[in-house]
Amino acid sequence: MPVSSPKYVPPSINETAFNCPHCEALAKQSWFTLKAEAKKKDELPFRLSEDTFNRAAFDGLDDEVEKEKTLKLAEKIIRGAPFISLMEGSKYVDWEIFNFDLSRCFNCDEVAIWVQSSLVYPVRENAPLPNPDLPAEIRLDFDEAGRIVNLSPRGAAALLRLAIQKLCQHLGEPDDTIDQNIKSLVAKGLDVRLQRALDIVRVIGNEAVHPGTIDLRDDIATATKLFDLVNLIADSMISQPKHIDELYSSLPPNKLAGIEARDRKRLPPPERQASA
Repeated sequence: MPVSSPKYVPPSINETAFNCPHCEALAKQSWFTLKAEAKKKDELPFRLSEDTFNRAAFDGLDDEVEKEKTLKLAEKIIRGAPFISLMEGSKYVDWEIFNFDLSRCFNCDEVAIWVQSSLVYPVRENAPLPNPDLPAEIRLDFDEAGRIVNLSPRGAAALLRLAIQKLCQHLGEPDDTIDQNIKSLVAKGLDVRLQRALDIVRVIGNEAVHPGTIDLRDDIATATKLFDLVNLIADSMISQPKHIDELYSSLPPNKLAGIEARDRKRLPPPERQASA
C-alpha cells in the first residue's frame, strides 16, 4: 500500500491548526488579539539592543530567579523578533486593535503577525527555513535574507555571507575569510563536501569569500546555495552532535558505565601516555 503524503494545512485565520510559517510543522495555533496603550506626549517606541543593554547593572541583584528572568526577557527583546510575554503589573487598557492578530505555534513557540486575513510576518519569499539550532543572532540574518531574496539577491547573499562568518566564529574560527574558516572546520571534522559546496558558491559569486560582501553579479542562484550552506554547516557541526549526545545520554546508567569502563581499558597506561 502506498504511503500517503503528510497533510498540509496552509496558514489561515480560519484555522486553529496549520503548518507553521516558522517551523513548517502541522501544529496547534493559539490566537491573540491586541490592546493598545497610548504613550506619553513625545514618548518614542522602546527598542533594546546589545549595545544599549547594561548587563552589569544586574550583577548586584540578590534575587537570582528574578535576575535570570529579566535577562532572558532582555535577550528575547534584543533578538528583534516579535514574541508574547505576560508583563506583571501592567494595567488593562481599552484601546483594541482591529484587523490585527497574532498566532503562536505550539510546536516552536514562534509568533506570526496577521493584518486583516494576510500573513505579514514572517515573510520568506519561498526561501529555505533556517536550521532550528542556529544561534538567534544568525537566524535574524538568515530570516532577513529570506525576506529580501527576491527583491535584492545581492543584499540577501551579503547577509548570508555575514551569517556564515558569524556561524564560523560561533564554532571557534577567528579568520577574516569564510574560505579559511571552513577549511579549518573541515580539518576539525566538517564534511569535506561542504568545502566543495563553498567552492561552488565562490565560483558563482565571483570568488567572494568576505563576510558582508556585496557583489554586483550575485543572483538568486548564489543566494540559494548560501542558504543551503548555512544550514548544512549548522546541521553538521551543531545539530548532529547535539542529537548524538541526546541519544547517548538517554542510555540506561548501567550501559553508560559499561561503555566508559570499556573505553578506559583501551587507554594506554599512564607512563606510556606520558612518553607518547
